[in-house]
Amino acid sequence: MLDMPSRPARTTVAGPFRPRVPPPLTRPLGLFAFLKKVRENPIATWMDAHFEEFVVAGETAMGRVTVVSDPALVRYLLVERAANYRKDDLQKRVLAPGLGNGLLTAEGDEWRLQRRTLAPIFSARHVAGFVSQMDAAGARLGRRLARRDGATVDVALEMTRATLDVLERTIFTQGLPGDPDALGRAITRLLESIGPIDPLDVFGFPAFVPRLGRLRARPALRFFAEVVDTLLEQRKAALARGEAPHDLMTLLLAAQDPETGRGLSDIEVKANIVTFIAAGHETTANALTWALYCLSQDEAARTRVEAEADAAAGPDGALRLDRLPFTKAVMEETMRLFPPVPFLSRQALREDRLGRVKIPRNSTVIIAPWVMHRHRKLWDEPDAFMPERFFGSARDAIERFAYLPFGAGPRICIGQSFSVQEATLVLAQVARAVRLTLPADHPPVTPLHRVTLRPKDGLRMVAQRRT
Repeated sequence: MLDMPSRPARTTVAGPFRPRVPPPLTRPLGLFAFLKKVRENPIATWMDAHFEEFVVAGETAMGRVTVVSDPALVRYLLVERAANYRKDDLQKRVLAPGLGNGLLTAEGDEWRLQRRTLAPIFSARHVAGFVSQMDAAGARLGRRLARRDGATVDVALEMTRATLDVLERTIFTQGLPGDPDALGRAITRLLESIGPIDPLDVFGFPAFVPRLGRLRARPALRFFAEVVDTLLEQRKAALARGEAPHDLMTLLLAAQDPETGRGLSDIEVKANIVTFIAAGHETTANALTWALYCLSQDEAARTRVEAEADAAAGPDGALRLDRLPFTKAVMEETMRLFPPVPFLSRQALREDRLGRVKIPRNSTVIIAPWVMHRHRKLWDEPDAFMPERFFGSARDAIERFAYLPFGAGPRICIGQSFSVQEATLVLAQVARAVRLTLPADHPPVTPLHRVTLRPKDGLRMVAQRRT
């Protein structure tokens, strides 16, 4: 199982762009230095050995931890032996206070019920039916940016507005209560508050012991609760009147487990609405932000996306998704360098063995897309932005379990096709409308891990209208 998998075919690119990231550590940190660093930015705690070796095991502040990057072993853990590896307590302690017990955090029979119930909502047929709405949201964003010709714009904020616009056109077509910008700010505050890993969570202190991040998150959580309660009340009233739109919100309320016929409780519906708004919107907005940054530093790729987007537009300006293969490759390469979820952690329910490495019962196993996507034995020039890796036949050469932007196995992200389709269309519409460049006085752009990955100091760019 530890044999080295075949690498993607090498693509020759002159001087590829290499985004600035925290360099791997060459020596392990002491306990207090590690706790400080992991709270500041968890991706800055990876060792050089993690990017060189397929399995790295050792004792840490969290007990025995095994980091696995071999695609064959990842498949073993997430697919063949998925029942033996549940989401670990640390991950649930960080996410559950903000996201509730929805599909992202539920376990066991509760998770299986939610997954079976929600799977038809994100079927290929349903998602393909949202192309026009996603394209319209991208076109609206493009027009807004074009009106800012010559001005400096907050790219992260604009991508947040666009992805919330998509949600309103697909999932919540009666609209989101209140100001969408206020909702976007609440999402950011929530993830910034719960994102830093608290030492109390590392050492397994009970949930009733106050955490500073959770105290800071309370205003955002109250705001979210009000938004979700209002959404639910409005939609139930519309259903009672027979006036509810046939969108994902209605499907969520009407969904039934195909095996038992049971629907979701109000608590489960609310938890999944929060998950769709917060986690779903946030990951796509961040991926678009990173893609626009990378294109601003790679003139050849940017020109190619612009030309492809121009050619994919019909007389009415609507884009043909099937004519955007390179734009999609840009999004996939962006999510390789900046994966929406930088690491997945699991707890072994029973003792196991990975080749010669023993996995003790209750120990933690980490599969980190941040590490795997930059692993030196899996990728040529792993730190370089090279969209050609995912274009045409080169895409077929990538090891399936070497690329995990949405996870893998039974718990693979249910909204992955929704997100990729949305991001591809929005990116292409932006490229048709404007060219975004980084101002000379912008601080270095580096990723900060706060549940998802976002630019540490934001991303300000100058919008130039394209003719």
